[in-house]
Amino acid sequence: MQLQLLLTQAILAETVAVSTVVWHNVDVASAPSKFDIGDDQLAAWRAFLRAHSAMLRRIGRDLEEAGLPPLGWYDVLAALRDAAERRLRQVEVAERVLLSTSGLSRLIDRMESKGLVERLTCPGDRRSLHVGLTDAGDELLERMWPVYARGVAEDFLPALGSNPCEVRQMLETIAATCEVAPAAAAPAPG
Repeated sequence: MQLQLLLTQAILAETVAVSTVVWHNVDVASAPSKFDIGDDQLAAWRAFLRAHSAMLRRIGRDLEEAGLPPLGWYDVLAALRDAAERRLRQVEVAERVLLSTSGLSRLIDRMESKGLVERLTCPGDRRSLHVGLTDAGDELLERMWPVYARGVAEDFLPALGSNPCEVRQMLETIAATCEVAPAAAAPAPG
């Protein structure tokens, strides 16, 4: 269970800078709050964030040392490879790789200039564009995979223990809860 908690903390590392800065300057014991977060729970959250950040930095460094593009490129190429017909609407790519639409647009510009992806008109919606995976993008993804997989195998998988499905289920529950909460809080249209 302790390994699962640490693993859960690893996935949210992108947020650690903000939450650590906020909590670092607040006396948690005296801060008024409707939430009851204990020191151990907050420490678990921070450990999760640090682990995730460390994993991303490790894989990014390994890709750079291998003379390959950054991890974000891998994420985009993998999302396209896994999509039906090897293409997605640009907004769908942004959702899958957790980038803002403008950040993704600049990344797609760079990847398109290298011939790794292509922008395609979206049938039935002239305002939208699809991003498609090219053969060159597929080949680059194949070269990046062993470096990516080594980082996952060496640093992530050993911490899962004997029941990785339980950890995956816990992490998926967290993600689903986070996606449902803002939707439930949104005011009803009309």
